[in-house]
Amino acid sequence: MLIDTHCHLDFPEFAPELDDVVARAKAAGVARMITISTHVARYESYRTIAERFENVWFTVGTHPHRAHEEPDISVERLCELASHPRCIAIGEAGLDYHYDKSPRDVAATVFRRHIAAARITGLPLVIHSRDADDDMGEILKDEMGKGAFKALLHCFTSSRALAMAGLELGLSISFSGVVTFKNSQELRDLARDIPEDRIVVETDAPFLAPVPHRGKRNEPAFVAATLRVVAETKGVSVEHMSRVTTQNALRLFNKMPAFADKMAASS
Repeated sequence: MLIDTHCHLDFPEFAPELDDVVARAKAAGVARMITISTHVARYESYRTIAERFENVWFTVGTHPHRAHEEPDISVERLCELASHPRCIAIGEAGLDYHYDKSPRDVAATVFRRHIAAARITGLPLVIHSRDADDDMGEILKDEMGKGAFKALLHCFTSSRALAMAGLELGLSISFSGVVTFKNSQELRDLARDIPEDRIVVETDAPFLAPVPHRGKRNEPAFVAATLRVVAETKGVSVEHMSRVTTQNALRLFNKMPAFADKMAASS
């Protein structure tokens, strides 16, 4: 029984067959999916999907690529939207210096507002960080000093230094299909060394399909392939890693209810 902690079910790639995508995930043992916000202006699409499928939850936030389009998004508005019963996290938000689609100062300001919303609501913050390790580390340390908040470094491909800094601050780390790629040995070495209780898995679908699906459109069902590689890397069984990552996801995204015994038994 797995939880795909990060996918984008609102993306147009899924529109023609969303029911089938969700059904395939369930058949593959993916009991729940979290569809992630990239643009607060699209809030209704995330909410609608989560209300349509009993095993889908959603988040609210502004991706750093979109920060320049929503520079005035307020902490109060994020908190208001996050009050929906199926909204279980803030984000994804953060810094992306690889594409630099938003001015860096704007992205940082928007990111800090998302941190404040996570702190106020008690919901975890889903963090996007790419090629911005130094600034990300500094912001996280500074903001944690203002008051604790829960957070997840999603689709982690950054440096070991940022991972260790995040762990020291109490953050969790999510691995995507990238960890299965042939040239990702350093990432697998990192996964081996991260404490079990800080790891969750994701697809980031429709992107980054794991081996053996690489080259295809990714979808939540494929998170099982990522889980297998993480388990192999850590030298534990798939069953053990499945149980651990699911428990970690439920603990982190704790607005999402625990599984009923009958559901766990049938999954």
